[in-house]
Amino acid sequence: MLTALLMAGSLAFAARAADDVQAEAQQAMANFQQADSSLKQYFDSSAGYAIFPSVAKGGLVVGGAHGKGIVYAKGTAIGKASLSQASIGAQAGGQTFAEVIFFETPAALNDFKGGNFEMSADFSAVAAAEGASKAAKYKNGVMVFALPKELRVRLVD
Repeated sequence: MLTALLMAGSLAFAARAADDVQAEAQQAMANFQQADSSLKQYFDSSAGYAIFPSVAKGGLVVGGAHGKGIVYAKGTAIGKASLSQASIGAQAGGQTFAEVIFFETPAALNDFKGGNFEMSADFSAVAAAEGASKAAKYKNGVMVFALPKELRVRLVD
């Protein structure tokens, strides 16, 4: 009985977490379009996109990044995704940002869905700011935009 209750609780938590990521992805999409109104054309015309509403990145010599997101094909959510990155080298600190990866063609989206997707070290995200997307170009069928999240510091008594 206890096992059944724990499983039911875990399933409910997982469903709530999935709903949270979906809602956060929708909010991130709105935030990207607010930062750069011309991004709407990519949301409307790309074969698909993956939105990671909160990617945490940090390190001290050895670092990494991780985030969970939602994958869309022609504006319809089709699945979940996770983003992971590891790095070694001169680094200290951390940041949190939202990221959207646009797929120019169905083949690029299928590579991503099939797990055949890696971004090389020379690949960089464009910072989302008004007009930035006008000069952006797809590279190997993929274009990435990042939007820094607001840092809030609160003193605790």
